[in-house]
Amino acid sequence: MRTHHIGMIVPSSNLTMETELPRMLREREAVEPDDRFVFHSSRMRMRHVTPEELRAMNAQTERAALELGDARPDVVATACLVAIMAQGPGYHCTAEDQITTVLAGQGVSVPVVSSAGALLDGLAALRARRIAIVTPYMKELTKLVAAYIEDSGVEVVDALSLEVPDNLAVARLDPEDLRRHWRRLNLTGVDALVLSACVQMPSLSAIQPVEDEAGLPVLSAATATTFKILTELGLPPIVPGMGSLLSGRVSPAPLTA
Repeated sequence: MRTHHIGMIVPSSNLTMETELPRMLREREAVEPDDRFVFHSSRMRMRHVTPEELRAMNAQTERAALELGDARPDVVATACLVAIMAQGPGYHCTAEDQITTVLAGQGVSVPVVSSAGALLDGLAALRARRIAIVTPYMKELTKLVAAYIEDSGVEVVDALSLEVPDNLAVARLDPEDLRRHWRRLNLTGVDALVLSACVQMPSLSAIQPVEDEAGLPVLSAATATTFKILTELGLPPIVPGMGSLLSGRVSPAPLTA
């Protein structure tokens, strides 16, 4: 049996990353019993999803990475998708490199995953070129997220903003409501649906039902982050009942120059 230590950098008000990722990896243990996962977190202060608080939170990255490095994780995932995407296209590479450098200074050389980069990688693995998204953000932040995704070559055909600025309130949204929300989107010619473009907005109970109803791949920032964590660890990305991306039938897209 192999034990994998998962490091997580999360906003201080995030209540979901530390429940959804462990839930998915626990469910994976039921079908892949040779792998076990343990979790270690470091937090960065943020209560409201505003540009000012997101920038202030990003300034805490080095301190959070230093603390997490002491646990000697096998992979590190940083999770606040909008905090990265609001900084402009490609910023996930900057954030991942910053954490990698801090960890390397402690003698820790491990893969670093961001939820922002993982979502792009998940869409690439699904070969999705046209998508629709649901976010909990205010409309202006959703526009930044859509622009970030489109810079990667994926068209955002439609986006639904639930406009919940308080991060704790986002965590309390009922994922079952997503089974109604997605029907408000224009899915004409869409290749995939991002049911939650935010690791704080719960979505797991709706992923497979909406995929079955919509008839197209459904993913979230959380399922994409799990896909990326597993592939970086060299493990098959399989979690039962979590949509096509984690079905075991999807492989990471090859890197392009």
